[in-house]
Amino acid sequence: MDRDTRNAALAALSILLLFGLFAYWLPTLMKAAVGVSVYLAGALAVVFVAAFFMIFWLRSRQRRGKDG
Repeated sequence: MDRDTRNAALAALSILLLFGLFAYWLPTLMKAAVGVSVYLAGALAVVFVAAFFMIFWLRSRQRRGKDG
């Protein structure tokens, strides 16, 4: 495994672990948010899903800039 492959794997692993921890706490956060507003809880779920894909999209754009 070369240096670039290892760095990409470590970045993906750290991102997945971070989102995994957030997903673990998401039901608790949503229950607390429902106490304030149902729309806030819905927005929290939408932000979670959007951020998951946005992180990998931004990472791929960064890698494309370095490679090309």
